[in-house]
Amino acid sequence: MSSAIEEILWAEKYRPRSLKDMVNQEEIVKRLMKFVEEKNMPHLLFAGPPGTGKTTAALALSYDLYGEEWRKYVLELNASDERGIGVIRTKVKEFSRSKLPGHVPFKIVLLDEADNMTADAQQALRRLMEMYADNTRFILIANYPSKIIEPIQSRCAVFRFTPLRKEDVIARLKWICEQEKCTYDEEALEVIYEIGGGDLRRAINILQAAAALGHITISTVYKVVGLAHPREVREIIKLALNGKFVEARERLRNLMVNYGLSGTDVLKQMHREIFSADLPLPEEMRVIIADYIGEIQFRIVEGADDEIQLSALLARLALLGRRYNIKL
Repeated sequence: MSSAIEEILWAEKYRPRSLKDMVNQEEIVKRLMKFVEEKNMPHLLFAGPPGTGKTTAALALSYDLYGEEWRKYVLELNASDERGIGVIRTKVKEFSRSKLPGHVPFKIVLLDEADNMTADAQQALRRLMEMYADNTRFILIANYPSKIIEPIQSRCAVFRFTPLRKEDVIARLKWICEQEKCTYDEEALEVIYEIGGGDLRRAINILQAAAALGHITISTVYKVVGLAHPREVREIIKLALNGKFVEARERLRNLMVNYGLSGTDVLKQMHREIFSADLPLPEEMRVIIADYIGEIQFRIVEGADDEIQLSALLARLALLGRRYNIKL
């Protein structure tokens, strides 16, 4: 893969410039397009999981409103870096109070990661949103809107973004592979989607890392994300349930060394596998194992030793398999 793939996250040629180029968030795009047609809009709050198009939607809205020179009319700040009251009272205030000639009667202040703003900064911002509403509209972007104070939320029209659909994510990954002339297995792209969980940004990062190893396969995907192949995790669970505790424990130790996994990483994968159709277990056993995993995960988070706790989990699985006479 060429070095150009490093531009995938940031270069405008890979990011939709206009709202009409966005996919998946159809209802949101329809409402935003109405603002573009009317050349008017309220303050906006974009909320939702990471990698679902919140920042892209804000930039695309700005482009559709102002055209090629949209950067003159938009002040873009990342509130996780510039999140104090000083920035609100200086940079944001100075930008908001000035007027610029143009066919759109307002400018835009774009505050990314607004849920990281301090309480004082949010209190200062609520006043600016009232004072300069004639000149300026604010777009706040937050993964956790509950961290935005209620007075600001009440001043904004809220747009809630949802995780992207599987077909849209995979279609975008295929398009990137075509642009960069990468070869891939169809199943590998599906695995990337599953790991990303609807977060396109994370999916593209995984794609880039996997492509650096050559042909993109399921094995290379799991290798670059630092996860074990599900088949190996299933084998460990099966060995334990079949009463082969020592062998299961040895396999688990090798797995953690080879992939550099932590105890919580292993538990998350085991939790996913016990609900997989590839592991034929009665529902009652799935419930009991899920309870075991939850207890072990709590112990590890509280500071218990990973290896000892995972061995205890495998021991419980071995006893459970003997009680139910499981043969997998």
